[in-house]
Amino acid sequence: MTCLTRLDSYQGVEQQWRDLLPTCTVDTLFITPQWQKVWGDQFGDGAEMLLLCFNGGHSVEGIAPLVRRNGTISLMGDQDVCDYNDFLVSQGAESRFYPCRLDHLGEEEWERLEFISLPENSPTLAYLPDLARDRGYTVDIREEDVVPGVDLPGDWDAYLQILSKKDRHELRRKLRRLHSSGDDFQCYMLSDPMEVENNLEDFFSLMRFSKEEKHHFLNESREHFFRKIAVAMSSIGVFKLFFMELNQERVASAICFDYGKARLLYNSGFNPAYSYYSGGLLLKALCIQNAIEEGKEYFDFLRGPEPYKYDLGGTNKSIYQMVVRRS
Repeated sequence: MTCLTRLDSYQGVEQQWRDLLPTCTVDTLFITPQWQKVWGDQFGDGAEMLLLCFNGGHSVEGIAPLVRRNGTISLMGDQDVCDYNDFLVSQGAESRFYPCRLDHLGEEEWERLEFISLPENSPTLAYLPDLARDRGYTVDIREEDVVPGVDLPGDWDAYLQILSKKDRHELRRKLRRLHSSGDDFQCYMLSDPMEVENNLEDFFSLMRFSKEEKHHFLNESREHFFRKIAVAMSSIGVFKLFFMELNQERVASAICFDYGKARLLYNSGFNPAYSYYSGGLLLKALCIQNAIEEGKEYFDFLRGPEPYKYDLGGTNKSIYQMVVRRS
């Protein structure tokens, strides 16, 4: 016997949520209860939460973290700060979860269902379209963006061999130039929650320095989200704040998340006054080197086709957007 119940809050389901994630085909940082709660607290004003829990027998087999706003029901999260999204559904429960969820939503008020940032291996892409069309709905699916990444070998030299001859030569040349410059150079990582919180201001400054688009992106609301997510994720040991210093001045920075066997490059910044040293690119390369040393198996550059991602060996995967409309 299975059923779908609506919950009023995260309380009482957080542990089940955490236990469910490793059983899902899509297990990503962006659908952890910690991430979703911070997003809801920061960006959920004006939206009605529809948190649905799917019970199969004696265990939770699926969770649908949804919000409703202006006639649209969507997954919690947005494209600005969430690179992946999906329902939580245990492998093997998909054929029960998706029909039940659509039956429940059929009784709700909505004009469209909008599911963004679905990874290419998402069971939602495999199961939901035909089920929705069978109920008379229209379904549109399109590629939303690319998410480049690179499989990491066991050591740095093997990683360099992954790169094209040109990119390998350029990376080695830039590293030699930096090390032979005579400048006092160091790279380091901060992960202690208090250290992270006390050093975020320098990250924000470098992020704003690096590009005009990033300066406009980092408005008050998003900066507040970054601060809250840094505290939440450093407290569970997945937040990594990297800095590069030249002559005791911070010239580049990057935020990464370590989740499972992967390191995710979330955002970065650099001081253009030091562009001769390619500090932004080299810090990212050193984040990869550190990930290899720590035994990570995949480096995820996340959303967007920026050229440096391919210079560092990235190959594309895709994320998709699905929109379901009532006829």
